[in-house]
Amino acid sequence: MASFVTEVLASSGKLEKEDLNGKISKLSRKVEETKEEVCDIINKRYNEFLPSMQGAEALMGQAEEVSKEIDILKSHIETEVQHNLHTAVTEHAKLKQQLERNTTVIAMLRHLEEFHIAMEEFHKALLEKKYVISAKQLEKARHSADSLKAWKGSELPLLRALSSELTVQRENLIYHLGDEWKRLAVWKLPPSKEATGMKSFLKTELQLTLGGTKDSQQNPPPLLSCVLQALAIQGELQHKIKLFSQVLMKYLLKPLIMYPSLNVEVSEQQGEGTLLSLQCAETPEEHPSPSQVYTKVLVVLKTLHTHLLGRNSWFPTHRLSLRKVSVILGDLVWQEMSHCIIHECLLHSIPTNSSQLEQYSVVIKETEEFEKSLKEMQYLRGDATELLKYARDINCHFASKKCKDVIVAARKLMTSEMHNTVKITPDSKLSVPKLPSPGSGDNKGKQKAKKLEVPRLENEKQLGALTLCLPVCRISESVQQLMELALHTLSEAVGSSSQCATQLFFTVRNIFQLFYDVVPTYHKGNLLKFPHLAAIQHNNCMYIAHHLLTLGHQFRPHLPDPLSEGAATFVDLVPGFRKLGAQCFLAQLNVQRAEMLERLSTARNFSNLDDEENYSAASKAVRQVIHQLKRLGTVWQDVLPVNIYCKAMGTLLNTAISELIAKIMMLEDISTEDGEHLHILCQTIIEEGPLVFIPLPEESKNKKYQEEVSVYVTKWITFKELVIVLRANLQEIVDRWAEGKGPLALEFCSSEMKSLIRALFQNTERRAVALSKIKDS
Repeated sequence: MASFVTEVLASSGKLEKEDLNGKISKLSRKVEETKEEVCDIINKRYNEFLPSMQGAEALMGQAEEVSKEIDILKSHIETEVQHNLHTAVTEHAKLKQQLERNTTVIAMLRHLEEFHIAMEEFHKALLEKKYVISAKQLEKARHSADSLKAWKGSELPLLRALSSELTVQRENLIYHLGDEWKRLAVWKLPPSKEATGMKSFLKTELQLTLGGTKDSQQNPPPLLSCVLQALAIQGELQHKIKLFSQVLMKYLLKPLIMYPSLNVEVSEQQGEGTLLSLQCAETPEEHPSPSQVYTKVLVVLKTLHTHLLGRNSWFPTHRLSLRKVSVILGDLVWQEMSHCIIHECLLHSIPTNSSQLEQYSVVIKETEEFEKSLKEMQYLRGDATELLKYARDINCHFASKKCKDVIVAARKLMTSEMHNTVKITPDSKLSVPKLPSPGSGDNKGKQKAKKLEVPRLENEKQLGALTLCLPVCRISESVQQLMELALHTLSEAVGSSSQCATQLFFTVRNIFQLFYDVVPTYHKGNLLKFPHLAAIQHNNCMYIAHHLLTLGHQFRPHLPDPLSEGAATFVDLVPGFRKLGAQCFLAQLNVQRAEMLERLSTARNFSNLDDEENYSAASKAVRQVIHQLKRLGTVWQDVLPVNIYCKAMGTLLNTAISELIAKIMMLEDISTEDGEHLHILCQTIIEEGPLVFIPLPEESKNKKYQEEVSVYVTKWITFKELVIVLRANLQEIVDRWAEGKGPLALEFCSSEMKSLIRALFQNTERRAVALSKIKDS
């Protein structure tokens, strides 16, 4: 009966799990029993040798029945049980999905609840001016809203309203914080149109109010601190401090740095906080000293640190890396402030003399103390700052400033008037700075000096006192000052660091290179127009070249390496300056020579002088030439050295008489009257030409040297012989020819003399005889 019921239930698909377990257990027991019986029979069959065929057949039957039941059960499991398991898994998945949706809804509801609570707390704290709590609650509400937006597919219309509400309330909070900030840090600024001069900044004031309560028992944080923290939480602190730093820099720190007469005054006002204002104090200084600047800036920053920034501890950790207000303000103002201090203060404090460099260590120490104070107040981070680096590089800055000043001064001298001159004599000396004696205090140097000593011989000839001295002449006063400037600059290089000395040395070289390029270009027109300036420029170049020969040797032993090893030299510049001076004066000589030839060209070739107009034109041309020579003599004689002056005047006079000789030799017919007139004109030149060589009273010792006209006028003797021929008869000419050995033969060739005889004398037998005697020896 039970088996029938079981089969009915199994066929209907309602077999319970307990029945399956029971049947399986029953089968397991049967299998065990069968196994025991089989083992027992096998033992009896093989071990005890009691074969029982009947028992084995029975057992085989039982085994077959068990096998059939196993197959039936297996088929049942594969069909019914597996189907039921799949159905159960599907139902479980649906239940799980439904549970997840319910969990999501509950979480969203919880975030909505948190958003609502945060907004309620926000409004409550905002009304009570608890700005830090308000900012935190608003951030919680924003976080809840962001969490609601994080689920995919959750497009609730409510989210738009929540985002809009957050934006409105954030702007509301920021407005309140900004309003409180304006009330707690009040600026009084000069009108923008007036903020151009020092006096306009006297209207600048900054009033700081903490906004704390008078109730000392509760001791809540000051309102200003709460405002700054709330701004930090909302991410607006950087913007507010940036605007504050811009006003602070423009109207308070920069004026204090730029104007030495401005000072800052800090006053505590009862119940109103701290007031910073600018005051004026008269001072003759154009630029403030570093110590004054550091003191004034520290007063402002310490006041801010004490009353505005110092009471704010490090803000709580937030999604942003929040920093202390002083750190933010320091990062914003440091670069501009240090740049202003460098260019408005430290730049002007650089010494102008190398002897003052040691005293500058005080400024370096003051700069270190200034930065140390800023680091203690957390305005400044790091060690390698541009301000301290600039102060420590004083040698480099001194050299740069010195070089710049030297170049500016040199250029000013080069573009000044050249006609202001000073007289140079062999006794003239430049004010050379006192240099340490080579090897002083150095045994090695003394030994080296001893080795250089050469024993003097008894009959040894000594150089004269004036050897290698410049001859007496005049140079521009500006050039003498330029050379003194070069000497002073080189003296500054003595004892300086290698970098500084090298920079100063090459600045001196640049001075002379600048002179070489600037002066001929800047004064080009005047050098061609005025003979006086051309002569001065010639002397200037020769004067500079003269000193460049020994300038490097004079300073080389006192300069650091590599200058002392041979790099300190100016000798390579000497040929260029000599050439420059010679070219300038030669250009002027060519101008004067061209003028002289142009005047002589108006003499109508000195022909037909029996005509009054022709004679007048020729006489005028000769007079103009003599006047030109006298004028140049007046201009040049006191300027040029004696030998240069004589050579220059001799060259011009030689040009005039050479042209006159050429014109006369070209004449084919010279009448007696023409010859007389030519003799008069030439005699005028012979009498007045040498007058330009007459020495000045102070040059009387050079009288003989200067009056040797033929030394400088190569055609002078030729000209004098021509003048003699113009009045001589044929016999006198033949006698002075002396068969090609006389003075006349030394100056003219036979063809020239024959041509001249044919022009002066008519064709007669006597002329023919004379011509036959004119032969080359």
